[in-house]
Amino acid sequence: MKRWVWLGLVGSLVACSEKKPPPVDDVEPQACPGTSEVSLPDMPREQALTDGTEEVLITFRPRVSASAKASTDAFATEVVRAGGQVKRRFPSLNLVSARVTPEAREALAQNPDVVSVRPNRVVRAFGMMPRLPASAWLGGVPNTVGSVGEYTQGLRMVQAPEVWDANGDGVLDPGSPSGTGIKVCVVDSGWDDRHPELKAAYIGGKDFVDDDDELTGGDGPLDRSTNREGVVVWGGGHGTHTAATIAAQLGAGGKVRPGQEVNGVVGVAPTVSLLIARVLDVTGSGSTDDVIAAIEWCQSQGAHIASLSLGSAEEDAAEKQAFATALQRGMLSIAATGNSGASRISFPAAYDSVMAVGAVRFSGEWADFSQFGPQTSLVGPGVSVLSATIVGTSPFANIVAAGADIATTPLEYSGIGTYTNRLVNCGLGDSVLSCGEGVTCDGFVAYVDRGGGILFSEKARNVIRAGAKAIIIGNDKAEEEDERGFTLTDPSPHWVPTTAVTLALAGVMKGQIGQQVTVDVSGSDYLSQTGTSMATPHVAGVAALVWSSNPNLTPLQVRESLEKSARELGPAGRDVQFGFGLVQAADAVGYARQKFPRVP
Repeated sequence: MKRWVWLGLVGSLVACSEKKPPPVDDVEPQACPGTSEVSLPDMPREQALTDGTEEVLITFRPRVSASAKASTDAFATEVVRAGGQVKRRFPSLNLVSARVTPEAREALAQNPDVVSVRPNRVVRAFGMMPRLPASAWLGGVPNTVGSVGEYTQGLRMVQAPEVWDANGDGVLDPGSPSGTGIKVCVVDSGWDDRHPELKAAYIGGKDFVDDDDELTGGDGPLDRSTNREGVVVWGGGHGTHTAATIAAQLGAGGKVRPGQEVNGVVGVAPTVSLLIARVLDVTGSGSTDDVIAAIEWCQSQGAHIASLSLGSAEEDAAEKQAFATALQRGMLSIAATGNSGASRISFPAAYDSVMAVGAVRFSGEWADFSQFGPQTSLVGPGVSVLSATIVGTSPFANIVAAGADIATTPLEYSGIGTYTNRLVNCGLGDSVLSCGEGVTCDGFVAYVDRGGGILFSEKARNVIRAGAKAIIIGNDKAEEEDERGFTLTDPSPHWVPTTAVTLALAGVMKGQIGQQVTVDVSGSDYLSQTGTSMATPHVAGVAALVWSSNPNLTPLQVRESLEKSARELGPAGRDVQFGFGLVQAADAVGYARQKFPRVP
């Protein structure tokens, strides 16, 4: 038999024969076969190009005698001759995106037809956290009957049920504005087409990351797999969460946690039509040219509203023009301000043609991570917002010990599954020897105390290498009984079901050492997330409600209706943190009906 010796964090593994091991001081203790560490997560987009090239945006001077397309095609040929690889062409913006070497960039910069050569800057999702082919479903009949239990705190905070369920019976009021006839384009990380909350709303999509129609993540060079080796990567869930905040269906629930509403959640505009433009990869990163291309595609599909829970710190001239053009052509863009807490707003939210959305808590207090500035338009609920996520990936946990069922809190990125065996005290989990000599690679449940300055991921790694198939972490602080913030740091197929218990329950668990214990970590289809990413779709959904009350409204009339009817949370008038205030659906619909009456 051969065993494995661990040699470092990312790790080389060396097979060695069964012979007398060297002293413990010389090498780390031997670990069970098959417990090697996984590779590091996929690199962010800007680190992925390792051949010395970079992605750039090139603005050029059009040829007077040629059409926009002909000028763009001709210039693209010049880029190729200079040694570049053309990625996208934007005739309306006199723009080409390309991958170039330093030499090609220098040659292009000297070209008299070139106005500018600049980096194809990275954009990022503004959520704070944590494979199937795209469905051919092209929309369906939305559900009209559900339960008031689906009305989340965020939904009630923005008055959405008051618009389409005035009597509060869980049924859409006939003829009420609920999003019907309005197309919202969610420019994000794609969606999980298996989720029952979104299938009826979906009418089409495009993946700009891999340039195909697989919206959940694929095998592109920068976007390997949303579900690689069983690992759910963050990017895919972000788009599902934001899309469902807008359009989740009444009475169409997926798998929920015990005690939660069986029908799941409902979106702000439950009968809206969803277009999905995927521009963020599995790390939550994307590029400027993909965002521009997505905005143009949304317009081509007849979108009324674009919702963007993403951004970058720097302005880009071509992107600015793209959003201005979108507004001129009838599409309202709504974007997140950003999550750094800084007194500056990210782009595209900071452009005049875009509505910038910050985040508040359910109490109405400003969320201190929310970026702010004079461009702030509105705020929406952005802390612990419950919405849909990738099917089966939001874990909840239960421990069965001494005949009792104990609800517990799984660690972020915990493995999913159920395991029963003898409970072993592994102390602080500070080494592969911490579980004692009596353990074997056949498996056991490890009890590990919190503390010692050791990361949870390191504790878990050590006891897994000793043979643990499930882990219980005991808290050492009574004031943190909700166990928030307990994480295994990164997703990995290596992790086993891992859950945390309160300080009081830690004593109970220690009393079960040596007994049979079951750890059950299951995955639900819903997740609470925090960020301006979560606030933005609330505003986009309210915009859809206002527009569905009168399809003849213009984008600027919809914007005015939202801003003039908002509930002030700060100083009178517009301010840098709250903008005009908290978006209010019923008040906005009322404002639009009074100020811009519908013409028969």
